[in-house]
Amino acid sequence: MTGTARGRRPGAPDTRAAVLAAARASFAERGFRGTTIRAVASTAGVDPALVHHYFGTKDDLFLAAMELPVDPREVIAHVASGPVEEVAERFLTAFLGVWDDPAIQPALLTVARRVIEPGGDRLLSEGFLPVVVQPVGALLGLDRPEHRMTLVASQVIGLILMRYVLRVEPLASLPKEAVIATYAPTIQRYLTGELPDP
Repeated sequence: MTGTARGRRPGAPDTRAAVLAAARASFAERGFRGTTIRAVASTAGVDPALVHHYFGTKDDLFLAAMELPVDPREVIAHVASGPVEEVAERFLTAFLGVWDDPAIQPALLTVARRVIEPGGDRLLSEGFLPVVVQPVGALLGLDRPEHRMTLVASQVIGLILMRYVLRVEPLASLPKEAVIATYAPTIQRYLTGELPDP
């Protein structure tokens, strides 16, 4: 599975670029909750209705500002269908299918490096986690979904850094099947296993 390419609405390139630059700066500085469509539009010098026209919701604007080559919500929606007891394996299969795709990986690496730059912590903790990752727990009907999905994210972020950004061996060249066999039991335990009381 290589994910679904994100569609873009037509619009003047300069206007779109100004909106995306304003959104990117606001999400990094104020986080997802502190960013508003109105404030982004004001910074970009456009009407808020134009931002909605080009990008839709604030969630959509956030993902566009991250410049992801695929919409992770579509990938995750596919993963969430099927037995919950096998969701970790389905997730890792889809995840590795996207990240190992040579046509997509360079853009994903750009996003990953942006997250570890100054301000990137807010993009992750106040943007990507609540917009993309944590809703999956509720979709799967998990107890303590925010807690469980944060644990999952810790494994995934570590995998991205070690396998793709830093390219640490032997993980960097480990076959996909071996990565799935290694990580799936831990991620599945985070999703459905017993967890210590907080």
